[in-house]
Amino acid sequence: MDSIPYGRQLIDDDDIGAVVEILKSDWLTQGPTIEKFERAVANYCGVEYAVAVNSATSALHIACLASGLGPGDVLWTSPNTFVASANCGLYCGASVDFVDIDPNTYNLSVDALRERLEGAGNKLPKVVIPVHFSGQSCQMDEIYDLSKKYGFSVIEDASHAIGGRYKDEPIGNCRFSDMTIFSFHPVKIITSGEGGMIMTNRRDLYEKLILLRSHGITRNPALMTEFSQGPWYYQQIDLGYNYRITDIQAALGVSQMNKIDSFVQRRHEIAERYNQELQVFPLILPLQHPDTYSAYHLYVIRLKLTELTLTHRDIYIKLREKGIGVNLHYIPVHTQPYFQKLGFKLGQYPQAEQYYEEAISIPIYYSLTNKQQAYVIRTLNEVIA
Repeated sequence: MDSIPYGRQLIDDDDIGAVVEILKSDWLTQGPTIEKFERAVANYCGVEYAVAVNSATSALHIACLASGLGPGDVLWTSPNTFVASANCGLYCGASVDFVDIDPNTYNLSVDALRERLEGAGNKLPKVVIPVHFSGQSCQMDEIYDLSKKYGFSVIEDASHAIGGRYKDEPIGNCRFSDMTIFSFHPVKIITSGEGGMIMTNRRDLYEKLILLRSHGITRNPALMTEFSQGPWYYQQIDLGYNYRITDIQAALGVSQMNKIDSFVQRRHEIAERYNQELQVFPLILPLQHPDTYSAYHLYVIRLKLTELTLTHRDIYIKLREKGIGVNLHYIPVHTQPYFQKLGFKLGQYPQAEQYYEEAISIPIYYSLTNKQQAYVIRTLNEVIA
């Protein structure tokens, strides 16, 4: 059997046609398709505003800036995430700290967050970024309540989670946050090639994000420091960035949004098969909290190593040798050399570290065939038997 990646985009003729149409048009970038993409996602999520950018990392960065994060401030996030969830705070000149994960959902632990806040004194975070790991929402109502008590902003890192739901409402509606971030990397639920988006219900944040996305430049006379000198006139009124997405990418995103529910439903079907057939293996399968409906960006198994003869590393390598593109999400951020230089040490976040010693992500994506699923299950059984 051909090798099976852990994730793969699905691009169909409608997607190709949408991109070709833009390539034949007058607008390859800074055109109307970007707003069309933003509105498609905003309407799907039931949120007021959306700002499309060139990556979820860029989205996290300017969301932090829009929150007022800067030197002297602190950002807290989960250690079980990609480094961008923490780096965005460092980009702003702030310091970063972590809150350990829930051992069942692998999301930021609300109990650990509450305990940290109670003991923080005057060193409270300015921003907390809960990460919806693998597509399952954190317990956002409880986190939001804590934000009101302790005065921090909440930015949901929902890079894994578009198409998921929390308390039967779409992730991204910002009911329990100031902003939500999506990613459209090819291994995510939908793709625009590269790209990200920030959702918010606050007009002030939206206007700030629009500025930051494009060099801090405005053509809006109401925001200028003097009367416009003519139709050509613009002013840079803030220090922004070139984080724009193209109309080419946005066209792909709009087309992909038409398929998002079927993409997520198919991932659930695969997850259900895994749940049924892997439950007899010496594994811990992904727990789904009753308040959540996961987008299932990832399906993560944890090895019961005390019941196995092979090591975590050996099992991973053997699965790869047999053509299964397993992966590992994530190496705890605080263990990375750069963060070690900042003073973080092994043992600080034991749940995240224990999870890392046991976790393997196995393939789950729309076009994964029944035959490929069966091969994954059979091979996993052969390797760990």
